Amino acid sequence: MAPKSLRQGFYHLIAIAACVVTGVPILLVFINALKTRAEASSMSLDLPVDPQWANFLVVIERGKLLTAFGNSVLYAVGATLIGMTVSALAAYVLSRNRTRFNNAIYFFLVMGIAMPTNFVTLTRVMQWTQLINTQAGIILLFAATQIPFSVFLIYAFIETLPRELDEAALIDGCSPLRLFFTVIYPLLTPVLVTLGVLNILGIWSEFLLPLYYLNRSTAWPMTLAIYNFFGQYQSDWSLVSADVVLTILPIIVIYLLAQRWILSGMIAGAVKG
Repeated sequence: MAPKSLRQGFYHLIAIAACVVTGVPILLVFINALKTRAEASSMSLDLPVDPQWANFLVVIERGKLLTAFGNSVLYAVGATLIGMTVSALAAYVLSRNRTRFNNAIYFFLVMGIAMPTNFVTLTRVMQWTQLINTQAGIILLFAATQIPFSVFLIYAFIETLPRELDEAALIDGCSPLRLFFTVIYPLLTPVLVTLGVLNILGIWSEFLLPLYYLNRSTAWPMTLAIYNFFGQYQSDWSLVSADVVLTILPIIVIYLLAQRWILSGMIAGAVKG
């Protein structure tokens, strides 16, 4: 019992240390977002003497965060819906039709999880398709970057679904598309919710792709808006901190509300198997 207790205590210490490492920077920006410019210049953890809630209103107005927030929601939700639907269709076909060609396609897609992005080639493709510097282009680009991991996770989940469901639906006269969207797709809810949350969080935090492929400030997401705001107000850490808080707050709320779905979706395939 003693070694087990020591091991559990060690794990708890690691968890506490991880919480401190990740939590202190967030607490730091929250505290300094409520300070005056002079108080926030030292970026300390001292509590503000008189909380400056007006900092958030100033940031929203000067940083044009309402427009950036709308753009981020559009990109995150649009790319997630497109990416998950395409990935689910691909994973279903590849899982149910095990041929050498399909296996090769599956492994080719999964390789995208680890392979780095070639921005030179990607830029040429975006220019050739005339999607560069467009909102539709960045949505499709975000959706494409989510496909490898989404196919990998959905493919494993579909393996747990009995093929008898497909056969019964086909006997009843379902077309392949109707079979997928009326029978299979609803059964994918646990893994789709998990992917939806993870993809939204990833897209919301993405910085490089919008930086390279969006030149119009009216199309910038939150990450580029805060980057531009920092360039203008880097001497005023109270406003910069308020901008950071407004940018990360939606991510924190989404994660806290959906963390149980993330865990359950990740292990759903293993539990069913």
